[in-house]
Amino acid sequence: MKERITRRRFIAGASLSPILANSILKQDDSIPLIEEQGDLLEEQDYLNTVEDLPKNMPMGKIKHLEISRLIAGGNLISGISHSRDLIYVSALMKNYFTEQKILQTLHLYEQAGINTAILRLDDKTLKIISRYWKEYHGKIQWIAQIKPKKSNLFEDADIAIDNGATGVYIQGQIGDDFVKKGDTKLLGKIVDHIRDKGVIGGIGGHSIDVVLACEKEGIYPDFYMKTFHSLDYWSAKPAEYHDNKWDMDPDKTKDVMKNVKVPWIAFKVLAAGAISPKKGFDFAFKHGADFICVGMFDFQVKDDATIAIQMYNRNKDRARKWFG
Repeated sequence: MKERITRRRFIAGASLSPILANSILKQDDSIPLIEEQGDLLEEQDYLNTVEDLPKNMPMGKIKHLEISRLIAGGNLISGISHSRDLIYVSALMKNYFTEQKILQTLHLYEQAGINTAILRLDDKTLKIISRYWKEYHGKIQWIAQIKPKKSNLFEDADIAIDNGATGVYIQGQIGDDFVKKGDTKLLGKIVDHIRDKGVIGGIGGHSIDVVLACEKEGIYPDFYMKTFHSLDYWSAKPAEYHDNKWDMDPDKTKDVMKNVKVPWIAFKVLAAGAISPKKGFDFAFKHGADFICVGMFDFQVKDDATIAIQMYNRNKDRARKWFG
């Protein structure tokens, strides 16, 4: 009779690949153990999930880099949540996403054809991504989110690239701040520095003014990271900002981006969980996004990947040309 593998004896190196199931039974000491942290999926449930994932994720290119049209966002993994007035949610994220759960989730992304994750630059990310690549032979690409300062424009980019980032972009709030203060040209200097290091460089913004300012200055990054979602959800209704709007004027975003000839990665496409994936993905692809960056729990990966494939295929003949 096949021996049952319990949660307590779960061996992550084997669970990360169905091919290695027999190695679990033989108690192969060469498979690295992960410390038990929190509740894990039962072995058979996990393997069934992996085997049942979609396999035809559409791909695009930003310069030389092939990237899945659905990109994994890193806020949930980092324990960051736009929780509106729910004060416990960030703590919940940090407790749910144990180190082991993050490794599992990265693997699920790859099995669903999601080959790229956008992760913030911090010590936790550097540890996790290194461990995933080295111990579990993962191939997922990492685009680093950085927060450069005027006093030191390049340090964060250099750290990310030295730690294997295949792309680097300037975080949206930082892009907003630089443009507001009249420092748009510094954004271009950072992107040039990133490119000189041999990786793709992007500029992020919550405000469409970031894109307008860059285009006016003749600054053309390898990609833009720009928020994009409809305002058709109830907490977007108040006029004042309460951490519930990230694209304040999606119609203006559509109008500006239709003339931009740079690949566009749209983020916050679900308004931090207030919009359904079917509706949010369709809206983003239909109105010009070339890629969408979405934070996903492990139990959402299958459905989100399936919907992303459907919505991409539905909008292949959209008005804005596909870039990337």
